[in-house]
Amino acid sequence: MNVLFICSKNQWRSPTAEQMFRRRPGLSVRSAGTSAGARRTVSEHDIGWAEVILVMEEKHKSRLKAQFGRLLEGRAIHVLDVPDDYKYMDPELVELLEQSAAPLLCPD
Repeated sequence: MNVLFICSKNQWRSPTAEQMFRRRPGLSVRSAGTSAGARRTVSEHDIGWAEVILVMEEKHKSRLKAQFGRLLEGRAIHVLDVPDDYKYMDPELVELLEQSAAPLLCPD
Protein backbone atom coordinates (compact mmCIF):
# COMPACT_ATOMS: atom_id res chain seq x y z
CA MET A 1 0.00 0.00 0.00
CA ASN A 2 1.37 3.43 -0.99
CA VAL A 3 0.87 5.86 1.89
CA LEU A 4 1.45 9.62 1.79
CA PHE A 5 1.77 11.58 5.05
CA ILE A 6 1.07 15.32 4.83
CA CYS A 7 1.68 18.23 7.18
CA SER A 8 2.45 21.90 6.49
CA LYS A 9 6.23 22.23 6.23
CA ASN A 10 7.25 18.56 6.03
CA GLN A 11 9.58 19.25 8.89
CA TRP A 12 8.39 17.45 12.04
CA ARG A 13 5.11 15.53 11.88
CA SER A 14 4.97 13.93 8.43
CA PRO A 15 8.70 13.01 8.38
CA THR A 16 8.23 11.38 11.80
CA ALA A 17 5.31 9.35 10.44
CA GLU A 18 7.32 8.41 7.35
CA GLN A 19 10.21 7.21 9.52
CA MET A 20 7.90 5.25 11.81
CA PHE A 21 6.04 3.38 9.06
CA ARG A 22 8.73 2.97 6.40
CA ARG A 23 9.76 -0.50 7.55
CA ARG A 24 6.28 -1.90 8.15
CA PRO A 25 5.55 -4.87 5.90
CA GLY A 26 3.29 -4.10 2.97
CA LEU A 27 3.71 -0.32 3.20
CA SER A 28 5.58 2.09 0.97
CA VAL A 29 5.58 5.56 2.52
CA ARG A 30 6.41 9.16 1.62
CA SER A 31 5.89 12.50 3.29
CA ALA A 32 5.37 16.02 2.01
CA GLY A 33 4.04 19.42 3.02
CA THR A 34 1.34 21.73 1.76
CA SER A 35 3.24 25.01 2.27
CA ALA A 36 5.24 26.62 -0.52
CA GLY A 37 8.21 26.68 1.86
CA ALA A 38 7.93 23.00 2.79
CA ARG A 39 11.07 20.89 2.92
CA ARG A 40 9.37 18.75 0.28
CA THR A 41 6.17 20.12 -1.27
CA VAL A 42 3.42 17.69 -2.24
CA SER A 43 3.19 17.19 -6.00
CA GLU A 44 0.76 15.75 -8.54
CA HIS A 45 3.12 12.78 -8.79
CA ASP A 46 2.78 12.16 -5.02
CA ILE A 47 -1.02 12.29 -5.23
CA GLY A 48 -1.04 9.92 -8.21
CA TRP A 49 1.28 7.52 -6.39
CA ALA A 50 -0.65 7.44 -3.10
CA GLU A 51 -3.38 4.93 -2.39
CA VAL A 52 -3.98 6.37 1.07
CA ILE A 53 -3.29 9.93 2.20
CA LEU A 54 -2.96 10.75 5.89
CA VAL A 55 -3.04 14.45 6.80
CA MET A 56 -2.22 15.86 10.20
CA GLU A 57 -4.99 18.49 10.30
CA GLU A 58 -8.26 19.29 8.54
CA LYS A 59 -6.61 22.35 6.92
CA HIS A 60 -4.21 20.04 5.07
CA LYS A 61 -7.12 18.09 3.59
CA SER A 62 -8.74 21.36 2.49
CA ARG A 63 -5.51 22.56 0.88
CA LEU A 64 -5.08 19.28 -0.99
CA LYS A 65 -8.65 19.42 -2.26
CA ALA A 66 -8.21 23.03 -3.39
CA GLN A 67 -4.93 22.31 -5.16
CA PHE A 68 -5.47 18.83 -6.57
CA GLY A 69 -9.27 18.46 -6.74
CA ARG A 70 -9.95 15.81 -9.38
CA LEU A 71 -6.69 13.96 -8.77
CA LEU A 72 -7.99 13.09 -5.31
CA GLU A 73 -11.14 11.36 -6.55
CA GLY A 74 -11.24 7.79 -5.30
CA ARG A 75 -8.38 8.32 -2.85
CA ALA A 76 -8.86 7.83 0.86
CA ILE A 77 -7.87 10.92 2.86
CA HIS A 78 -7.78 10.54 6.63
CA VAL A 79 -7.35 13.42 9.09
CA LEU A 80 -5.23 12.31 12.05
CA ASP A 81 -5.86 15.42 14.21
CA VAL A 82 -2.20 15.78 15.18
CA PRO A 83 -1.45 19.38 16.24
CA ASP A 84 1.77 21.16 15.30
CA ASP A 85 3.13 20.91 18.85
CA TYR A 86 5.97 18.42 18.39
CA LYS A 87 9.52 18.13 17.11
CA TYR A 88 10.85 15.31 14.91
CA MET A 89 10.52 11.89 16.59
CA ASP A 90 9.16 13.42 19.82
CA PRO A 91 8.02 10.43 21.93
CA GLU A 92 4.55 11.95 22.39
CA LEU A 93 4.25 12.49 18.63
CA VAL A 94 5.33 8.90 17.97
CA GLU A 95 2.68 7.63 20.41
CA LEU A 96 -0.02 9.85 18.89
CA LEU A 97 0.83 8.70 15.36
CA GLU A 98 0.86 5.08 16.48
CA GLN A 99 -2.61 5.49 17.97
CA SER A 100 -4.10 7.40 15.03
CA ALA A 101 -2.35 6.04 11.93
CA ALA A 102 -1.46 2.44 12.75
CA PRO A 103 -5.10 1.22 12.92
CA LEU A 104 -5.67 2.62 9.42
CA LEU A 105 -2.50 1.12 7.95
CA CYS A 106 -1.81 -2.04 9.92
CA PRO A 107 -5.14 -3.52 11.01
CA ASP A 108 -4.85 -6.67 13.07
